[in-house]
Amino acid sequence: MEVKKNSFLEDFSKEKKSLLFYLLGLLIVLIFSIIGQTPMFFFLPNEINTYSEGFDIFSSLDKNLLLFLLLLPSVFSFLGLWFVVKQIHFRSLISIITSREKIDFKRFKFAFILWSIISVSVFSFEILLNPSDYQLNFNYSKFLILFLISTIMIPVQSVLEELIFRGYLMQGFSFFFKNRIMPLLTTSIIFGFLHILNPEIQKIGYGLLIYYVGTGLFFGIVTLMDEGVELSSGFHVSNNLIASLLVTADWTAFETYSVFKFIGNPYFSKEVLLYVFIIYPLIIFFLSKKYKWPSWETKIL
Repeated sequence: MEVKKNSFLEDFSKEKKSLLFYLLGLLIVLIFSIIGQTPMFFFLPNEINTYSEGFDIFSSLDKNLLLFLLLLPSVFSFLGLWFVVKQIHFRSLISIITSREKIDFKRFKFAFILWSIISVSVFSFEILLNPSDYQLNFNYSKFLILFLISTIMIPVQSVLEELIFRGYLMQGFSFFFKNRIMPLLTTSIIFGFLHILNPEIQKIGYGLLIYYVGTGLFFGIVTLMDEGVELSSGFHVSNNLIASLLVTADWTAFETYSVFKFIGNPYFSKEVLLYVFIIYPLIIFFLSKKYKWPSWETKIL
């Protein structure tokens, strides 16, 4: 598909609206998200105001119901982002998705399949090396419900994050910084540190932020080089679907009725470094050849 003459960022680095409009837009998206969280309060236990330290207010909820309630705000946030782009910036939603005339769903599909193959391969290798750390967790009826919830709502949640960080915010920061590298670094750091409250961080340690910030950089570089979020969205959706459907643990953000359950001791895995310093660069190199990306100087610096 043909890319527009103006790039994914250059259109909006010249936008006359100030960064305050982007911050206002984020506030509106947050309000929509809070509205989406209200159904959860109807399922919380009555003891929520008197629970003792360490009491898990979600422990009484079915895991599928909890996953649905946790993902529901993303649906509302998506609507909020659409409202902001249309009513505050007077732009089409596609303007924060791609520089192409149309959304390239083939790119999304390719990235989704590629990441699924890589992730399942790495997991298969891991379970062969450490079989005692995993147990079969498959329950047909519960997994079927999980599959329906995940395949419908996780794409919304994952694509929303790409539209906010690699689309809306990256374009907003390009207006403020008047370059490409600072929007890339800023959005990647924000994306990474927003995961600091994830239960994985509490169990494994802050070293895991290397993975989250590194993943943000990976998604950001792919977006800038490819002039759109189709590839990064495909990667992101695949990653989160596998996290929900394939393997879970009692201390992960997605604690689900997945096929496998990790029962080993939490630790800082070498897989984190494998992904950030080897797999991500190799994927970027491969994509640069496949899609004939131009030089880094013109797209990143």
